[in-house]
Amino acid sequence: MFIQTELTPNPKTVKFIPGKEVSPAKSINFSSVNDAANSPLAKRLFLIDGVDSIFLGSDFISITKSESIDWQELKPLILSQVMQHYMTGDPIIEEVKEDLPIELSEDDKEIATQIEDLLETRVRPSVASHGGDIVFHNYSEGIVELEMRGACSGCPSSMATLKMGVENMLKHYIPEIIEVREV
Repeated sequence: MFIQTELTPNPKTVKFIPGKEVSPAKSINFSSVNDAANSPLAKRLFLIDGVDSIFLGSDFISITKSESIDWQELKPLILSQVMQHYMTGDPIIEEVKEDLPIELSEDDKEIATQIEDLLETRVRPSVASHGGDIVFHNYSEGIVELEMRGACSGCPSSMATLKMGVENMLKHYIPEIIEVREV
């Protein structure tokens, strides 16, 4: 098995591409071993000292490290654990928990659908190529709430991406939008 690695705009995060399916149903972010109860792979990776968070995309794994450890030290350990996991045949994720539906007024539902469509077609592919994801949380009174995940969470350029990229694009297509906020 050959696993490719890619640097991301976030120097604390590296994208690992195993050449196999990772999380096709939806992307999942784990910020601690306690969050990873339903993912044997994430639990295995959290055993490595220096792994701060794990993001599972459709065909990649983004790992964010702590400041105290160097990638040269960490990468071989991660690569070894990912290979061992795939060799066991164990599932990556045992159960995908469904997100709770967002409660919106009738007026906001149409705009929320437009926002989700734009995020899915115009934003998510670009963000995924950098090892992350963007998740819609809410829309109300012109305010859009989004969450940056994976390599994009905590990235030095994530606020610029959110404000100058995503906010401007959403305002262009949906004039009712006043502001985009990160949650």
